[in-house]
Amino acid sequence: MLKAGLISGAVAFLLVLVGSAGLSPFCALCVPLVTGLLAGYLTGTFEKPMPDDAMKRGAGAGAIVGGIAMVASLIAALINSLVLQNPELQPGRLLGLPEASPTMVWIGQFGVNICIGLVNVGVNAALGIAGVSIWRNTAGKPTGTELPPAP
Repeated sequence: MLKAGLISGAVAFLLVLVGSAGLSPFCALCVPLVTGLLAGYLTGTFEKPMPDDAMKRGAGAGAIVGGIAMVASLIAALINSLVLQNPELQPGRLLGLPEASPTMVWIGQFGVNICIGLVNVGVNAALGIAGVSIWRNTAGKPTGTELPPAP
């Protein structure tokens, strides 16, 4: 569970950091579609859990990925807050809105990214369960060509 969570977490960290800092914090909501399923599938591949324990392990791996993605989201919020201190770079200016104060930029960036990060933890955990279920129904099935027992 930990190994799969850390591998998928590294992928999530990069995708969330680049998407949230480069484009929009809402890009982080698409990342669990890949990383949550990957975490669950890798959990099945690495650990080969028993059916009664598989769902719990997949959810745990997905939650680890979600936690790592939340850290990346907070780093992206820091980057965005520093960039948006310049009123000319604020997106509201394109719409003719008044410029946001520095305090509102910080509160807005961190508030939105914390909410998105918490959603990511839940979605990654749920998709971790789905990933381990996919593993169970494909690669995790016994094949029927078992090796004879060793003498």
